[in-house]
Amino acid sequence: MSSPLLLAGQPLTLEEISEVALGGRAAALDPAALPRIRSSRAVVDRLLARGETAYGVNTGFGKLSDVRIEPGEVRALQQNLVRSHACGVGEPLPEEEVRAMLLLRANVLAKGFSGVRPELLEMLLGLLNYRIHPVIPARGSVGASGDLAPLAHLALAIIGEGQVLAGGRQVPAAMALLQAGLRPLVLEAKEGLALLNGTQAITAVGGLALARALRVAELADLAGAMTLEALKGTPTPFDERIHAVRPHPGQMATAAHLRGLLEESEIRESHRHNDPRVQDAYCLRCMPQVHGAVRDALGQTRVTMEIETGSATDNPLVFAEGEILSGGNFHGAPLALALDASAIALTTLMGIGERRIDRLVNPDINEGLPPFLSRTPGVSSGFMIAHIVAAALLNEAKVLAHPASADSVPTSGGKEDHVSMGMTAALKFRQIVENAERLLAIELLSAAQALEYRLPLKPARRIERAVSTIRQIVRPLDEDRVLSTDIEALAAALRDARFDEWRS
Repeated sequence: MSSPLLLAGQPLTLEEISEVALGGRAAALDPAALPRIRSSRAVVDRLLARGETAYGVNTGFGKLSDVRIEPGEVRALQQNLVRSHACGVGEPLPEEEVRAMLLLRANVLAKGFSGVRPELLEMLLGLLNYRIHPVIPARGSVGASGDLAPLAHLALAIIGEGQVLAGGRQVPAAMALLQAGLRPLVLEAKEGLALLNGTQAITAVGGLALARALRVAELADLAGAMTLEALKGTPTPFDERIHAVRPHPGQMATAAHLRGLLEESEIRESHRHNDPRVQDAYCLRCMPQVHGAVRDALGQTRVTMEIETGSATDNPLVFAEGEILSGGNFHGAPLALALDASAIALTTLMGIGERRIDRLVNPDINEGLPPFLSRTPGVSSGFMIAHIVAAALLNEAKVLAHPASADSVPTSGGKEDHVSMGMTAALKFRQIVENAERLLAIELLSAAQALEYRLPLKPARRIERAVSTIRQIVRPLDEDRVLSTDIEALAAALRDARFDEWRS
């Protein structure tokens, strides 16, 4: 097992989040963070001792922020806050997203601007490392004063309430804590609000989906290169000189990737000097421009997400110098806008992929390949319906690509009068990524089938390895069979890195 990931409020990479959320890596509080955490907490304790008033410490919340809470009711205030905000609905978030939420919330509290005790962070990390995962409904956050409802369901487990998944079963949180030797916390002043104010649901769902999307973007180059080979296209549009005079980073990286993928191809040599065609269709010729723009958009979202993982998104923020300042770092606009842009980008990538699938199966334009890649056209339909599935996946993605961040519904009696809708952006982006993985699987399967008809000519070496990897998962389509199983099997392999053998 790798060493625990030490948390001190630093930015976390998507890879580190995935190691904990998906790989089960443990996390621990960095001892270097303790002085900051304790200094921030001391500010809250001094304010209470002096009888002063500060939002979130001894006041109500939202529209009720003008209501002063008496000292004897401060603990009840924190407990009621968690309970009242735990009103999410819908299907539960998957366990890996809950693990990411636990990790991210612990990390931003470790930054030392939230006025909480170290014990609160240790409890969050205890849930994570003992694999006690709160049941968190997916819907109910508008991403404004943070992800209030999802984080409230997470916080319920800390006080021994609500339901959790532990050992593969859904059980009461109090039971799971007892079995793990953990004691529910009694929340002190400010701690309930510190658990609820933040963007960790958006970041968890969106960040894990983004890691998958980056993988799809890279593999789309492979799928496109396979299709180009199968259709006897030309790699000339990927010449480095073309892209040097329009040097967008993603475009240049994609062109270089395609050049490497297409090296040493017998298929290419077979038609290099006797091809009457002047240019390939855009879906082949413009891969660097389209795939590259998608890479750039996803890359910018990665920058935004990783900044957020190490940002203090609480309100109010507690500074060790003695001030407690109210602001709006909880607002999810940076994430919502970035995720919406990524949703549009990935839908664009699906669109060009669907066009390549059509060129592989459409007998009017597929360069001498059999209709729908069927060995017995007419008797067998081959990949006809697989293309229809790709069209359906693309259509759903186009609908989901409408930006959630363009909307705002005032909440909390008008106090929270502009909201980000960042959680909606994250959830629909996750669905687009899932659709993209399946459409990518359809293109890879179709291209691998098409290359069967080019034998004995061999494709480029790396493409030949990719076909071999595909054939370890899905056999050639010699006669009609149920293809949904094949599509799902390859999509799952793409998602969990089992497809990476082609790189070796």
